[in-house]
Amino acid sequence: QVQLQESGPGLVKPAQTLSLTCTVSGGSITTNSEYWSWIRQSPGKGLEWIGAIDYSGSTYYSPSLKSRTSISRDTSKNQFTLRLTSVTPEDTAVYYCAGDLLLGPRTMGYLDLWGQGTLVTVSL
Repeated sequence: QVQLQESGPGLVKPAQTLSLTCTVSGGSITTNSEYWSWIRQSPGKGLEWIGAIDYSGSTYYSPSLKSRTSISRDTSKNQFTLRLTSVTPEDTAVYYCAGDLLLGPRTMGYLDLWGQGTLVTVSL
């Protein structure tokens, strides 16, 4: 059974960089055709797709966040990492990692694998 677990600091100061890691167990992030995504949900709002990295290491980003987002991976640890720079309080959200054969914001309701989510608060 494949499981995903997010980890990282729960509090980030404005203008700093948010960094979260998703550890995948029970499966490999290099499995053919798999996409590994980051998604967030701000208080009182719907899910927002941030971006993804695929089994080959190619990356895909939301146009609205692309200038501040970087997704990378460590295949030796079976992890993928989100970095979001220059954060503001509007980046406060529960951040989820997810995995599936599907990619993109329209697929969020159909993704098969989800982490439990981690709350990141941007505040002084």
